[in-house]
Amino acid sequence: MHAHARIALATAAAAALTGGLLTLAASPATAADSVKAAKADFNGDGIGDVATSAAGAYVSGRKDAGQVVVLYGSATGVSSARRTTISQNTTGVPGTAEAGDMFGGDLAYADFNGDGYDDLAVGSPSEKVGTDTDGGGLAILWGSAGGLTGKAVDVPDPAPSSHDFWGKNLAAGDFDGDGRADLAVGSSAATLYLYKGGFTTAGAYGSRTTVKPPIQSGTNDYPYGPLNLTAGDVNGDGRTDLVVDGYETTTRYGWNTNYWLPGTSGGLSTASAKTLKPGIITAIGDVNGDGFGDIVSGADWDAKDPDGTVIPNASDGGKVNITYGSASGPAGTTGITQNTGNVPGSSEKGDAFGWELDLGDINGDGYQDLVVSSPQEDLGGVPDTGSVTVLYGSAAGVDTVSGAQSFSQDSAGVPGGNEKSDLFGADLKLDDVTGDGKADLVVGSYENGGDGAVTYLPSNGTKITATGSRAFGVSTVGVSTSGTPQFGAVMAD
Repeated sequence: MHAHARIALATAAAAALTGGLLTLAASPATAADSVKAAKADFNGDGIGDVATSAAGAYVSGRKDAGQVVVLYGSATGVSSARRTTISQNTTGVPGTAEAGDMFGGDLAYADFNGDGYDDLAVGSPSEKVGTDTDGGGLAILWGSAGGLTGKAVDVPDPAPSSHDFWGKNLAAGDFDGDGRADLAVGSSAATLYLYKGGFTTAGAYGSRTTVKPPIQSGTNDYPYGPLNLTAGDVNGDGRTDLVVDGYETTTRYGWNTNYWLPGTSGGLSTASAKTLKPGIITAIGDVNGDGFGDIVSGADWDAKDPDGTVIPNASDGGKVNITYGSASGPAGTTGITQNTGNVPGSSEKGDAFGWELDLGDINGDGYQDLVVSSPQEDLGGVPDTGSVTVLYGSAAGVDTVSGAQSFSQDSAGVPGGNEKSDLFGADLKLDDVTGDGKADLVVGSYENGGDGAVTYLPSNGTKITATGSRAFGVSTVGVSTSGTPQFGAVMAD
């Protein structure tokens, strides 16, 4: 599964929370990659772990220095009791915690050194490198029997240039099919760097190539680069493919276009790239059980931009596009809104349905299930409190007729209550964090004015339930409440 930073162009209200840079995660890939399990396991105990961040956290009094929080799974799920909190002031981590670094701005996991423990790639996109403000940084934190301990290595920017936000986008998989973990890294430039063959603990890697997806032209090249990177096997050839969420240039606000880049023996192919329906956030997984990864992307904006321009392929309240995989790659696409079938709720302007999403098998039936957030949904007169929708996979694809669930903080048994600007669903993670083989749901929110919180909702083997749920905030995981730490707003893919 997979997490990525996100530039909030979709909604001015969301951008206002963070001054324009919204550190949300892109959703995890769930297609079966030989080097990347469907769950992160940093301590090798066979139970899924969740890596999240508080990229806006104060560290030693330094604003927005950032921290990463790893929540270790157990038979009773994740909690604040079994966790590791790491910053750039942690012994062994490259660099030093400085104001504005945003350590944890993006996260991606895989077993990069082949020792049997998953490792965590951590971007610090706003880190100052020498005299280069916002040059960006990237570190790999090594897994071990004790989890992530601070042992790490720096991955320097191979082409440093002024303010390029190195490490802004990350995705891990086996793009060339050689059985070793690869890492795709993005910045504000259109060019991606692909590290193949894994990494040693000293930082050596097999090879490095550049990839330039067919995105951006003219003024949109800077400062954004790709919005998100998502890895998964769409065409079933055993190599990981990459979906790049990028900008289009036909409208004033640069609404989004997605591209699929297939994995090949040489890495990622731009020559065979295919254009997909729009979306900012993407997940890849087999929702219909046909052996091919399906591409699910969220386009959370309304049908018109603020100056009245009609936005292509958009719906008021937001939309999710599902592009089914095949042997030749992306095939037919189906759109889902809150007005589709029996999907809970209704499509209302500003709901932001599709802001975040993820895939995982909640009931163990072999079909990937879909969770989608609407963090700006108003409920009971409370603005932007947020809700989360669960839709189940089937042989016919995502089932919008039966079995759907909806959760908010006012749902029976869910901790907390609906409050203004909670943005419940700011990030989502479906992962088996109890070791029973069924995916559980972890929800991030902007609780308490941007402090952030994580809510755990377990699978009971059949569906997501509030029984056994819990929520915990920054004060319980060693993160300062100063400023807006945004704990839980980025979770690792």
